[in-house]
Amino acid sequence: MKSSILVAALLAVGADAVMRIPINRRAPSVRRGWNETASPAKVPIKNLENAQYYGEIQIGTPGQPFTVVFDTGSSNLWVPASNCTQKGCKKKHKYTAAKSSSYKADGRIFYIRYGSGPVSGFLSNDQVQVGDLEVTDIAFAEITDASGLGPAFAVGQFDGILGMAWDTISVDHLETVFGKMIDEKLVDQQIFAFYLSSEAHPPLPPLHQGELIIGGIDSSHYTGELTYEPLTSETYWEITMKGMSLGTKSITNNYKAVLDTGTSILAGPKADVAAVAKLVGAKPFLNGEYTVPCKSVSTLPVLNVQIGARTYSIKPEDYIINDENEICLFGMTGIDIPPPNGPLWILGDVFIRQYYTVFDWGNKRLGFATMAK
Repeated sequence: MKSSILVAALLAVGADAVMRIPINRRAPSVRRGWNETASPAKVPIKNLENAQYYGEIQIGTPGQPFTVVFDTGSSNLWVPASNCTQKGCKKKHKYTAAKSSSYKADGRIFYIRYGSGPVSGFLSNDQVQVGDLEVTDIAFAEITDASGLGPAFAVGQFDGILGMAWDTISVDHLETVFGKMIDEKLVDQQIFAFYLSSEAHPPLPPLHQGELIIGGIDSSHYTGELTYEPLTSETYWEITMKGMSLGTKSITNNYKAVLDTGTSILAGPKADVAAVAKLVGAKPFLNGEYTVPCKSVSTLPVLNVQIGARTYSIKPEDYIINDENEICLFGMTGIDIPPPNGPLWILGDVFIRQYYTVFDWGNKRLGFATMAK
């Protein structure tokens, strides 16, 4: 059986979901300043078991490398501090201020709560490089206590989180990394887009891995045209989901939906998810998750998500996480998020893996197109 790592959802609204989080090591790239020609930057994103997606950044001068989850469900950047002595930090890359000539002290206490629990530490300032884009003098958190993430952080291969939601939900109102890129005119287009690869449908060469592109769109990653939907809130990447159905059976109508790269599956109100689980014959498993008999996957109905005038279909082999035909995890879990943030659905990697997703900051909208396979 493959090793599986279950990690709490990163959406900072009290959600609990599944994420299995590995990244390639890039050679240091040429850093580009604000006065040079702006063009899209590409960050390789690797995939483990269709549930772990993350990439590399560098902090400081010279750059110290970190693997991070590029999380559209939160807005802050944090990595372990050099003095994080917890067991969970043992195998992580840690930021060492004394090794960076561009470090600036801050010292304010930092605290953020995810669905699984809190993460805390203190703030510092330094330059951050993503791809070949480098922002200067930005505040980030050095974490000394990540116990709120539980054992998932200790066994996971990611060092930290780089939030890509709006600065309106940023803890301490800190400027986001992407917002800083816009301010420093590092990108011509105020957009970024995710291509997440799939183990069920491996991409053809040269698309062996996923990609985050910042400041542009890569049309080789999708087919057809992009369809855009306006945001309903500049907090999370939130839109209106007109409906969801399983085959011909309607599940729900007119819910808010959040596109969250930090959650590997789909999540919705517990009663709705329980009803869907019953329809597919799923049984309770662990931590609010469900499993289905692996032999039944091919007989399950298609899951349809209606956004605007378009219906986005997800086949059963794509909403089931198959662990070598021994455990087949139903890619949906229940959460109850109270108003005003909820109730809502979280469209995580199960959805984004099927549909190239463009996060259009400048026009306050999301774009979707069928993923090239």
